[in-house]
Amino acid sequence: MSAVTVPAEGLAAEARPETGRRHVPVRVWVGVGVLALFVLAALVGPLLWPYDPVATHLADRLLAPGGRTATGSIAWLGTDQVGRDLFANLLAGARITLLVAGATVVVGGAVGLVVGLVSGYFGGPLDTVLSRVGDVQLAFPSILLAILLAGVLGPSITNIVITLAITRWVIFARVVRASAMSTRRLEFVDSARVLGAGHLRILVRHVLPSCWQPLLVAATVQVGLVMVAEASLSFLGLGVPVDTASWGATVSIGRDYLGSAWWISTVPAAALALVVTAVGVVGDGFRDLSDPRSQI
Repeated sequence: MSAVTVPAEGLAAEARPETGRRHVPVRVWVGVGVLALFVLAALVGPLLWPYDPVATHLADRLLAPGGRTATGSIAWLGTDQVGRDLFANLLAGARITLLVAGATVVVGGAVGLVVGLVSGYFGGPLDTVLSRVGDVQLAFPSILLAILLAGVLGPSITNIVITLAITRWVIFARVVRASAMSTRRLEFVDSARVLGAGHLRILVRHVLPSCWQPLLVAATVQVGLVMVAEASLSFLGLGVPVDTASWGATVSIGRDYLGSAWWISTVPAAALALVVTAVGVVGDGFRDLSDPRSQI
């Protein structure tokens, strides 16, 4: 009998797993749409619907959603106990939330990136010291540490960014350290070292590119957690100043009116829950798309 020969191309095609374009789930596109709407409202909303957080209109106090103010305008989301429009408050608070979340992730991510690169690449006693510092910080609940730091620094947007960045840098450092440790042992890094490349060049040209992807995944997760932390501190009176719109502060002032004016606390709380959920969905989708194992 003659042997049946199979072309090499056919064997390669059979051995190669079928891979195609990754389809983005619908829930991810919904999350992207919610986040886009949130960013748009934060950037241009306060310009189209001006809001003065310290101005009071007692004639319009505790209006239900859709009620008419003394000037004849419609309070689409109602008013609070001093007559401030909650829709304008929501738009102004979105800008503060976006500013704090973005600045915190940038500052904390930058510090964690540097610490993680140095710790993971050089190792040795320096890695041990930096890792133990991170372990000590992780031993404390992040919200309790944030309350302590915010109480010492005082309420302001700058201080809240510093506070939350201090509580988050260790997360980014751990992610970058793991990537740097796995990359420094690869052959192309050894080749660059043999060719005489310095540590700084190796870190920037070879180790750093491998850290961007996990760092961005961690950043998308931390954005939602930072939003919740900022709202929690503002709820306790330790976040933004009283003359600044904040979703957490609005929820706090509406606690005494839950029975008669539920919308004061419900509107910003629902907005916060919606945005944080959207951030989580988009973060999960980005993680799945960036993971090579999920594409097999």
